[in-house]
Amino acid sequence: MFIRSINSVPIEKVKAGKDTFRQVLIGSEEAPHFAMRRFIIEPDGEIPLHTNTVEHEQLVLNGRGRIGIGDDTFEVKKNDVIFIPANVPHWYKAQGDEAFEFLCMVPNQEDIMTMLE
Repeated sequence: MFIRSINSVPIEKVKAGKDTFRQVLIGSEEAPHFAMRRFIIEPDGEIPLHTNTVEHEQLVLNGRGRIGIGDDTFEVKKNDVIFIPANVPHWYKAQGDEAFEFLCMVPNQEDIMTMLE
């Protein structure tokens, strides 16, 4: 059990993305079932089409974005909740003049990310 400030967690660049950063707020070594991550996609930034072997539960914290999930495209904004099933192709693109930020919770299982573009 712990409490920490989001400001104390290191931010790392996401290699697969453009102008995209990630914080692992709660990692697999700290919680038995789920990890919690924060993603920050700067204006005009993106994460290209890919799949993951684990599902994603997400909450938009700030900004606006477009997300492709399977064959569908969605416009999302602060307070929207998103579910992406395992192995479904998806992508993210920030919209507007502010960063697109979201929390992403995933099960603590092996997560293989496969780029599709």
